[in-house]
Amino acid sequence: MSIYFYYGDEDYNIEQAINEKKKHLDKNFSAMNFKSYDNPSFVDLISILRTTPMMFGKMLIVINCLEYFSKSFEDSQNKQIEEALSLVSEEVDIIFTAILPRNENKKLDSRKKIFKILSKYNPKEYPIIKTYKTDEIIAWINQYSKNLEIKVEYNAAITLIEQIGNNLRELANELEKLKLAVYPKKNVLKEDVKSICITNEDLFSFTDFIMTGNIDSAIIEYRKLLSKKHELEILSALQTMLRKWILIKLNEKTKSLLEISRLTGMHEFVVKNNIQKMKKHSLKDMIRLKQKLLEAEYKIKSGQTLDTKEVIEYAIIG
Repeated sequence: MSIYFYYGDEDYNIEQAINEKKKHLDKNFSAMNFKSYDNPSFVDLISILRTTPMMFGKMLIVINCLEYFSKSFEDSQNKQIEEALSLVSEEVDIIFTAILPRNENKKLDSRKKIFKILSKYNPKEYPIIKTYKTDEIIAWINQYSKNLEIKVEYNAAITLIEQIGNNLRELANELEKLKLAVYPKKNVLKEDVKSICITNEDLFSFTDFIMTGNIDSAIIEYRKLLSKKHELEILSALQTMLRKWILIKLNEKTKSLLEISRLTGMHEFVVKNNIQKMKKHSLKDMIRLKQKLLEAEYKIKSGQTLDTKEVIEYAIIG
């Protein structure tokens, strides 16, 4: 048996680490050899740790245990957990995860007894890569690209970081798309990123036209975006950017560029550029637009409409 303790605020890296472990399981019995649990009670936890697989090879169990750090087990319970961990079946691997909220700079309390217990078993912290640590983000991009069997040129990587920041999940999604888009080429250039990925400039032009009442231009810009992404992807990207712009607007007078960068996950100079661009737009207008897009998203996801393109256009015009 192997026991692991993965924690931190970079959920994507934790997810990838779990997926690597899942690759070693027998795919023919996936429903039986992989189980996940969300903060099980003490009684259930002990029962889970005593799990023995049937006859289908190794078993992997993932236990989200974040809530264990906001409460305390009794001493007798901690002893039982320690004992149960020491007796886990040789055919069972267990991963404990404690995923913290992004961009809140929170840490697990290492003084907790449960932290000390779990830290005996292959602990690994997965922190968010800070936006100002460009070299580290580029190194991550290079490693991910290597796995995709492509090479992202330096200027292309910088452009990706300028547009996406330190969100590894979004970076991974864009790299997957770039691989398909440049095929049969293996090299990704800055021009590829600009032509294939939705950029801050694309989204700002789109939003700028909406908030200044230039609806015809907004519709034209929206249809240009459709050549790069599906309607729901555009909606998601716009929602994300609006959330970041609202955070910038709320904090531009009270926080430094570095502090806002940490809040939004955007590079400092991107924050600075956005502050300049958003001077003519009010916080009220941004919130109103975000609410309209949320309503459009709800209609799409709840099945109230099947024409996603039309409902998004109506949100823009209305």
